[in-house]
Amino acid sequence: MRLGIRLFLGFFLIVGLAAFFVMRVFINEVKPGVRQAMEANLIDTANILAVIAADDMKAGRIAEGDFARQIAEADRRNLNAWIWSFPKRSLDYRVTITDAHGIVVYDSLGRDLGRDNSRWNDVYLTLRGEYGARSSPDADNPEQTVMHVAAPIRDGKQLIGVLTIAKPNRTIDPFILASQRNIMKRGGWLIGLSAIIGILMTWWLASGIGRLHRYAQAVAEGKPVPPPPKRGDEIGDLGQTLEEMRQKLEGKAYVEHYVQSLTHEMKSPLAAIHGAAELLQEPLPEADRYRFARNILAQERRLTETIDKLLALAEVEQHGWLQKRERIIVKTLLIQAADAVEPRLLAARVALEIPEVEADLAVEGDLFLLRQALSNLLDNAIAFSPVEGTIALMAEASEEWVRIHVQDRGPGVPDYALERVFERFYSLARPHSGQRSSGLGLPFVHEVARLHHGRVTLRNDPQGGACAEFWLPRVP
Repeated sequence: MRLGIRLFLGFFLIVGLAAFFVMRVFINEVKPGVRQAMEANLIDTANILAVIAADDMKAGRIAEGDFARQIAEADRRNLNAWIWSFPKRSLDYRVTITDAHGIVVYDSLGRDLGRDNSRWNDVYLTLRGEYGARSSPDADNPEQTVMHVAAPIRDGKQLIGVLTIAKPNRTIDPFILASQRNIMKRGGWLIGLSAIIGILMTWWLASGIGRLHRYAQAVAEGKPVPPPPKRGDEIGDLGQTLEEMRQKLEGKAYVEHYVQSLTHEMKSPLAAIHGAAELLQEPLPEADRYRFARNILAQERRLTETIDKLLALAEVEQHGWLQKRERIIVKTLLIQAADAVEPRLLAARVALEIPEVEADLAVEGDLFLLRQALSNLLDNAIAFSPVEGTIALMAEASEEWVRIHVQDRGPGVPDYALERVFERFYSLARPHSGQRSSGLGLPFVHEVARLHHGRVTLRNDPQGGACAEFWLPRVP
C-alpha cells in the first residue's frame, strides 16, 4: 500500500473514530438531558400549583373550587404555539391531588377519584417529606411512559395533601429526535470536512514525498533533473540536502572525467608543439622554420578551442535545468546566429540563405545558449561546405514544434559516423585541410537541446550534403 493511502487512512480513521464516539456520546446524552430539563420544569410547576391549591384543599372543596375551575379553563385554551418548528395546541399536563393518606381527591381528567396512590413513589416519598417522582407506563399506551413529579400541599407546617403533575414523555420525543438528527447531520459534515482536510493534508505530504522520490530515482539513474521545489518543512530540507549531496558527488566525478578527457585530447597537440619546438632549435631553412612556427600556432589554436568548448560544454552539462527563460522570436534567433558566423562565412567564401520565417513564430528558453548552439551547427556546415557553396538556415513550424534546419552541400557524413557525431571529442577530418575539430561542438548542441526539452539530429540529404535539424517546443 502506498504511503499516501496509508497517511489518509490513518488520519481518517483517527478523526472518524473520534467523531463517531463523540456523536454517540452526544446522542446518548440528548434524551436524558431533555428529560432532566422537563423534570426540573415539572418540579417548579408542581410547587406553584400546590401553593395555589392549598386554600381549596383546606376548605375541602378541591374538586369543585376555584383551583379546579382554573385548571379546567387552562385545559380549554388553544395555545397556538410553535416550538422549534413543532406545533403545540393544548396543555400536556395532568394534575392529580391526594389527601394526607394518599387517596385521590382531584384528577384533572376525572378518572382516578378515590383511588389509593399511597404506594406510588411520587406520593409515597412526598408524604414522608422527601422528593417524590416516578416514570410509569401510560395507561392508554403501555409502550409509552409518563413522568410524575409531586409537591406537598401544606397548611402551615402540616402536610394536608400531595399534588402530582404528570406529563407523557412522548411529548418531548420530537425535540429529542430533532436534536439527534441535527447532531448526526453536523457530525456528517464534520466527518466529511475531516475527510477533505485529510485528503488535502495527505496530498500535500504525499506530493512532497513523491517529488523527492522521483528526484532521487532520477539522480540514481544519472538523469539531470532540477532539485525539488523549496518547502518550509523537513521534506524541503531533505530535498535541499540531497541536491547539495548530488552536486558534490557529481562535481567530483565530473571533474575526474573531464580531467581524463582533457588530458587525452591535449596529448596530440602538445606532442606536435613539442616536436616543432625541438626542430626549431636546430638550424633550418627559412621555409621549414616558418612551417614549424605556423604548426605551433595552429596547435595552440586547437588547444584553446578545445579548452573553451570544453568549458562551455561543462557549463551546460552541469545544469539539469535552464537558469533563464524568455520568449524568443525565431526569426531574431536565426538572424543573430547568422551575424555571429558572418566573418567565417566570408573567410570560407560560403553564402548563407535564410528563407522567410513567420514573424510571430516563437520558442522559449535561453537566447544566448540557443544562439551558440546554432552558431556551432553553422560552423560545422561552413567547415564541410565547398568553396562558393551555399548553406540554408530555415525554420518550419508544426502545431507543437519548431524545426530549425541547417543544410549544407558538402560531402555529407559517412554512415559509420552518423551514430557517433554527438559523442564528446569525436570529430571528422575537414575536407579542405584534413584537420579535425575539438569534437565538442555537437555535444554542446545536444545538451542545449536537452535543456530546452528539444532534440537535435544529423542526417544526409538525398540531394547531397548534411542536414542538421534542431527541434524546440513551440510557444504561442
